[in-house]
Amino acid sequence: MQLSINKIKIKKRVRKDLGDLTPLVNSLRKFGQLSPILIDPDYELIAGHRRLESAKRLGWNSIEVIVVQDESDLLKLELELEENIQRRNLSPDEISDGINTIHRLMNPNIFMKIINFFKRLFKLLFGKKRR
Repeated sequence: MQLSINKIKIKKRVRKDLGDLTPLVNSLRKFGQLSPILIDPDYELIAGHRRLESAKRLGWNSIEVIVVQDESDLLKLELELEENIQRRNLSPDEISDGINTIHRLMNPNIFMKIINFFKRLFKLLFGKKRR
């Protein structure tokens, strides 16, 4: 659900340093919010402080949230830690492969241009018809 950003309360957090938010701000600007922040029923932030601050810098009025109904302090802390611990950055090889694939998709060779043309043509001719 969408919630007004100014309703979200930020209390004591485990993360003290939000770091450089520029890359996240740029990501939100380009792709939008990919995952919601977590709040409790009183609108207290549980997880997603960097996303929230980045949205504020972009001047957003609202942000996508998930309301966690269990309000125990233990669960809130576990969720905040879990979101930040249970993630894994891509390896340099994975990043390189991804960038190379983006480059190929943005600059297809003549063979791929022909294939893409016929894909679009068949989709246009034989795709689902709208009522």
